[in-house]
Amino acid sequence: IVLMFTLHLFFQVDKFLYHMRLSDENLMDVSKRFRREMDKGLGRDTNPTAAVKMLPTFVRSTPDGTETGDFLALDLGGTNFRVLLVRVSSNGKQKVEMENQIYAIPENIMRGSGTELFDHIAECLANFLEKLGIKDKKLPLGFTFSFPCQQTKLDESFLVSWTKGFKASGVEGRDVVGLLRKAIKKRGDFDIDIVAVINDTVGTMMTCGYDDHHCEIGLIVGESLSYILRQLDLVDGDEGRMCVNMEWGAFGDDGALDDIRTEFDREIDAGSLNPGKQLFEKMISGMYIGELVRLILVKMAKDGLLFQGHTTPDLLTTGHFQTSFVSAMENKKSGLVSAEQVLRGLGLDPSPEDCVATQRVCQIVSTRAAHLCAATLAAVLRQIRDNKAAERLRTTVGVDGSVYKNHPQFARRLNKMVRLLVPDCDVRFLRSEDGSGKGAAMVTAVAHRLAKQHAERQRILNTLRLSRDQLLEVKKRMEEEMNRGLAKKTHATATVKMLPTFVRSTPDGTERGDFLALDLGGTNFRVLLVRVRSGKRRSVEMHNKIYTIPQDITQGTGEELFDHIVHCIADFLEYMGMKGASLPLGFTFSFPCHQTRLDQGILIKWTKGFKASGCEGEDVATLLKDAIHRSEDFDLDVVAVVNDTVGTMMTCGYEDPQCEVGLIVGTGTNTCYMEEMSNVELVDGDEGRMCVNMEWGAFGDRGELDDLCTEFDRAVDDQSTYPGKQRYEKMISGMYLGEIVRNVLLDFTAKGLLFRGKLSERLKTRGIFETKFLSQIESDRLALRQVRSILQHLGLTSSTCDDSILVKEVCSVVSKRAAQLCGAGLSAVIDKIRLNRGLEKLSITVGVDGTLYKLHPHFATIMRETLRDLAPNCEVTLAQSEDGSGKGAALITAVACRLRDAGNPSINIL
Repeated sequence: IVLMFTLHLFFQVDKFLYHMRLSDENLMDVSKRFRREMDKGLGRDTNPTAAVKMLPTFVRSTPDGTETGDFLALDLGGTNFRVLLVRVSSNGKQKVEMENQIYAIPENIMRGSGTELFDHIAECLANFLEKLGIKDKKLPLGFTFSFPCQQTKLDESFLVSWTKGFKASGVEGRDVVGLLRKAIKKRGDFDIDIVAVINDTVGTMMTCGYDDHHCEIGLIVGESLSYILRQLDLVDGDEGRMCVNMEWGAFGDDGALDDIRTEFDREIDAGSLNPGKQLFEKMISGMYIGELVRLILVKMAKDGLLFQGHTTPDLLTTGHFQTSFVSAMENKKSGLVSAEQVLRGLGLDPSPEDCVATQRVCQIVSTRAAHLCAATLAAVLRQIRDNKAAERLRTTVGVDGSVYKNHPQFARRLNKMVRLLVPDCDVRFLRSEDGSGKGAAMVTAVAHRLAKQHAERQRILNTLRLSRDQLLEVKKRMEEEMNRGLAKKTHATATVKMLPTFVRSTPDGTERGDFLALDLGGTNFRVLLVRVRSGKRRSVEMHNKIYTIPQDITQGTGEELFDHIVHCIADFLEYMGMKGASLPLGFTFSFPCHQTRLDQGILIKWTKGFKASGCEGEDVATLLKDAIHRSEDFDLDVVAVVNDTVGTMMTCGYEDPQCEVGLIVGTGTNTCYMEEMSNVELVDGDEGRMCVNMEWGAFGDRGELDDLCTEFDRAVDDQSTYPGKQRYEKMISGMYLGEIVRNVLLDFTAKGLLFRGKLSERLKTRGIFETKFLSQIESDRLALRQVRSILQHLGLTSSTCDDSILVKEVCSVVSKRAAQLCGAGLSAVIDKIRLNRGLEKLSITVGVDGTLYKLHPHFATIMRETLRDLAPNCEVTLAQSEDGSGKGAALITAVACRLRDAGNPSINIL
């Protein structure tokens, strides 16, 4: 009977408050509306008209547990304020110790001048420091200032308007940090470093973030909410994340909630100090829950549904039904007793039925508040999940506020509804203790840590950054080494060998025929059939197949290597239906060679990880011919042995007669160019020009680059196949850039500057950080979450957004240096051609090939800018070569065959 009676009462109250009871569908709709409001608040163009302002806080990181030191905090948000000393230590275990003192702000100061207010705060701060005997120390301070502010920097915040009874003049529109600094400076008896000014919600998030690194949302129930977010148009820059102070109390001020607001919500708003403002706050916050219940009780009494139709002056008085009464009435054990006591305290004589009905009203009002809070929080969780592109989000919400902490059912209802609305989010709710004060200290501690770490990282990265003077010095030294390589007297000791190629002309358009080309410059090589057509329908048609050289063959004997190559050529001829054919062949052999004829190349030394024995000092054309004879499958006429840079220059020269330089920036790097014969002392004759293969990768092998080499370059060199060799190439080419980055990351991690000091086993593996990762990471189109996926592939599964930003910066610094060094070397080549020809201005084309140049998003631009800066009298066109090395070898062979067929007795001079 009692149960039926209670249910009947509940039915009556529920019917009366039908519009206050929101279904799951209603709440999902509210959540979607709030998400739209968030987007408006985040957009630069839409923010001015947005109700939810999404204010940037300039807090970009949460604690990582390595923060240490002593920090001051000042917590001002009401008539009392606190000064705290927070000691943070992490000797194997995170620990926070706090000492604090509460100071009052007299009403005359609250309503006086801003100068008086901040002088009073400075005096209290001085008193606190003196009590603790630390007045002589300059400590970092975090300032929790819980009033509406427009923040422009972490340590700069302009008061928009006073609330909570404050009316100090001359403060609105001013920077509160500047006012506090001025008051402290005026005293002159102590000094502090004000590092950060924050809102209390940010403090809550940071306090909980110290204990739980998954915490990226701070919630003070009924006031405002903050959370960490990546996309923020209101602030310049789009990398990383920033904590946003949502100021969500204004949700609905533009009419977005009009259909779910009740007559009681409208009555509360009409009687408030700010009608039409903070409408969402008036539906959920502790300041209004009690008043909502009072208005409902009055209406029900007047309708004869409660208290036998009676009211009392206390019940009719605004503010007399406190939110704490609601909490007391919903206590499962003593709720009805509390209801009777509260109602009698208001001068009423309630029946048991009145007490039950009043308790039900409290349940409906507080449940709506919890569920509306859950709906908006669900929108935030979905935003974070979408930002991270995660199928499931695991996160922690740091919560503070009297309603959440004191109401016996609020937390449970909020948590349950959040899980219902966002089932794909695993959410932990963590209650904050000393949130705002301790949080200000934690923001300061994080800022202090980040500043120290940033300074150390920049000190390290600065060793990889080159000034213009350094680049000019590289250009000068390259010019000197080029001259040494060209001169017969100094050639033997020169690092830049300037090898004659015996290529003295580019195609004239009359070449025709079918030619084979073999392109060997790395662990993959190509065999090509090139059909050259002359006349009006001048064209080059190509067919090719790529083959792999296994590592055991690159490290085996020369006979095994060239037998493997010949086997692949035979396979290609069969693939093309040309088994047994005999064609002229051009051999692109991209290793340092000494040439005395076009069809001969004496290997000086292996590079790029090759170590096949019995090849160095031998003619590679002869080694290839011997292997062909051993196979007895076919016969070929090896007409030309060329370097890939020469092939690139010839390919671009076929399209552009101004192309007189070839550059490769891929696995390795090298350059060739047309030099005056009078300067090529290794070859007789002074007439005309000859293409010189610079082999510039060895620049620096005599110590010319030692002052620019970093510890990371030395580590890469020490671990390489040929320590001390190809020093310039090891600072530029794709084979080594990833390894340089890996060594920087190892150093940063060992010093606790990255990945929270925790290395993955995979990152310790030499060569695991491929150069293609640099191109991917530095792509402007790649979001940070995709950078994280690369890091996760390297075993760094717990890497953060901040880690991704830092890895991107390291990649950017390393690749920029490579492009600048390449540009500096190329400027020496271009300027030498200009000076050779006695020109004030030179217009020239450089044919470029190589995966690093082609695939890296910024390499070409940086190299071009460096070239323009260091060779201002040269107008340089960079022409990207397609199939340069293979096609170029065929074209050189075609030119040689043309001249031979025309009766030229020598194929060594084209």
